[in-house]
Amino acid sequence: MDVWTAVLWVGKLVFCGFFFMSGLKHFTRLKDVVAYGRSRQLPLPELLVPLSGLMLTAGPVMILLSWHALWGFAMLALFLIAAAFLIHKYWVETDPMQRGNQRNHFGKNLALGAACLLLAFAVHRSGVPL
Repeated sequence: MDVWTAVLWVGKLVFCGFFFMSGLKHFTRLKDVVAYGRSRQLPLPELLVPLSGLMLTAGPVMILLSWHALWGFAMLALFLIAAAFLIHKYWVETDPMQRGNQRNHFGKNLALGAACLLLAFAVHRSGVPL
């Protein structure tokens, strides 16, 4: 195995592992995550939390296995961008600390969502599965 193959696998494992573990939390702590979604005025949290958990577990598995990785990246991008606007609405926060915290999460989600779109583009354009 050359160094770039090792780098690819380390990157895939860390990237996918982060999202997969977050998705598992949506199921193992379903009540808590639904309650959090409800506290953030997420519409239909009983439906959207399990759906987002599915996206956060299926997407990384697809990427890790190089099985329809393009769709895996698309699922993660959709989740991240939607969560930025639906959960991390910093503009409604009145407490400065919470406003800053939510702004950071908003920006992080947008940046990671954009990274997923860039990776999806690279996979599509190159024809080489990750």
